[in-house]
Amino acid sequence: MCGIAGVVRLDGSALAPGALRALKAMTDSMISRGPDGEGFWREGPAALGHRRLSIIDLAGGSQPMQSADGRFCVVHNGEIYNFRELRRELEARGARFRTDSDTEVVLEAYAAWGEECLSRLEGMFAFAVWDGPRRRLFCARDRFGKKPFFYTLQNGVFCFASELSALSLLGRPLPANAPAPAGVPEGTAPPDFLPFRFHLDATALMRYLAYEYVPTPGTMYREVKSLEPAHYCMVETGKHAEPAPVRYWDLPMPAAAPPADEPELCLELERLMAQAVRRRLVSDVPLGVFLSGGIDSSIVAGLMARESSTPVMSFSIGFTEASYDESRYARIAATAFGTEHHERILSAAECADELPGIVSRMDVPMADASCAPTWLLSGVARERVTVALGGDGADELWAGYEHYIGYRIAQRYNALPAWLRRRVIEPIVRHLPESSGYINPRLACETFLRGAAAPDWLRVQTMLTALGPDMQREVLSPAWLAAHGGKAALAPETLFAPTRAQYGHWLPEGAAAPLARAFHVYVRQFMLDDILVKVDRCSMLHSLEVRAPFLDREVAEFAARLPVSLRLHGFKRKYLLKKAFAGLLPPEILHRNKRGFQIPVAEWLRGKLRPLLDELLGERALKEQGLFDPLAVRRLVEAHCSGRADLRKPLWTLVVLELWLRANPAEF
Repeated sequence: MCGIAGVVRLDGSALAPGALRALKAMTDSMISRGPDGEGFWREGPAALGHRRLSIIDLAGGSQPMQSADGRFCVVHNGEIYNFRELRRELEARGARFRTDSDTEVVLEAYAAWGEECLSRLEGMFAFAVWDGPRRRLFCARDRFGKKPFFYTLQNGVFCFASELSALSLLGRPLPANAPAPAGVPEGTAPPDFLPFRFHLDATALMRYLAYEYVPTPGTMYREVKSLEPAHYCMVETGKHAEPAPVRYWDLPMPAAAPPADEPELCLELERLMAQAVRRRLVSDVPLGVFLSGGIDSSIVAGLMARESSTPVMSFSIGFTEASYDESRYARIAATAFGTEHHERILSAAECADELPGIVSRMDVPMADASCAPTWLLSGVARERVTVALGGDGADELWAGYEHYIGYRIAQRYNALPAWLRRRVIEPIVRHLPESSGYINPRLACETFLRGAAAPDWLRVQTMLTALGPDMQREVLSPAWLAAHGGKAALAPETLFAPTRAQYGHWLPEGAAAPLARAFHVYVRQFMLDDILVKVDRCSMLHSLEVRAPFLDREVAEFAARLPVSLRLHGFKRKYLLKKAFAGLLPPEILHRNKRGFQIPVAEWLRGKLRPLLDELLGERALKEQGLFDPLAVRRLVEAHCSGRADLRKPLWTLVVLELWLRANPAEF
């Protein structure tokens, strides 16, 4: 696991010293991604920088890494789980290796197969390879986007980095005494490379308010993009156009019928998951497992225990508040698998104290409040291990969320007579009790009704949305909104265009059922830009690598090809997954309902975090900023804090944005 960055002048001229100082500033800002070392390389118009977290080949895997003939140079972030098999294949073709690292395998694979190497790489990665003779840069990202890759093209210069905040440093003048990589003359002033400009993207901001994150490939800056998962791009000197990303892989479409009977499918799933876990145990440093006590992490822990001759180290956190605590189930799983279990029990107040600081360091604005327990869990694990396996990806691929059931119920609900829905059911929902606990019955039912009223393509996202078009029209400053597209910018077809594109990914439109398309939306949006971003940022802030066996290519393709009925069987979530691992899991784990990794945000905003709420969303602060209507925001705050409504999602989304803007100043 590492932090990578690079600079290429598209006119082919040599980089000036200021560019190299800026490159070092970018890598220095990502030290938590690579506390074990740094490296730099330059050749003519290109320079690459690297921060290293040593996992494989501790002595010989330093980067940037050049090929034996000096033609190629790579910076690589991630892990290639089949690197030993690929190494043997490359050696049979005549390649000679100087290290035992997976990075050198990436380098030689690209030298041998070019962009076709991506079809052979199994793992999580973001990397860039400079081809000296051809004077071009090849950039690629893994199939699911576990590792980040941001880029910008300005002033004829292409820059990339693992973190958005690293790139944004290019918009600020570096001090004259800024550190320089080895070989750059001391005292060389940096302004020969700057300035870059970074403007807040109005469309991205409105989408953030709706999604609670900015959907890829967009970012909060107009000038910066995120390379999409399963894509690569080529940056060539002499060509000043922005590179056009190319897709190299896609999830298969679900089959209409099962490819085999259920017992046979269960055996195959067990084999594939065992293989995926085994691949992810390759490490030259200690590793363990995140163990929440849910189905997914328990499967991973159980399979790890089968593979290990010594007790696996497992990690969990819990809360003193019973409504949010799962630690009992984690202990049940730990006992069943004989793990060396480590847990930390916190009060909600302790977590609330940490939350604003965690959000401010997340690099991108993301209003998933579970980043706090994820960050705390990563810290607990990092005290003893450098690598942890987790259960990420299972909920999206195997129908773990309540929203999948909501989608199915909505289809039946809409078939009811209109009078029954509007005159009986909806009034009842409005009179359900409010709760600040894990489940708020009224909020859950209101969320369902909004989703049921939405068209098929927007149903899942409507159930997840924080500030929909109507609420955004209410809270955004009229002057700011008028200057950035007006009400047309908030039309659902515009605001939620990324969802429409993912829902319509498979052509023709009748090629997949609506629920199958909802699965695709979850994987390519919510999992990509929420779940995986949360885990990557929270773990890497602690210099911890997290691996996800459920996102192994073969496991994911197996799940995606199954008919939806084998993942959501009636109202039974994770149907085949549970059936396949019924013999591995303790009964208390197998039959329990899913619980999200959540914290009591609704209650905190009324109490512990109320001063922060008033500070960030106060009239004076919002007037000076000019993005929001202070009176409209105040109405939301008062409605929530009085208990008249549960507005935890929109208010927390606004708080996170304000914290992010303070930590990441941008031109409006």
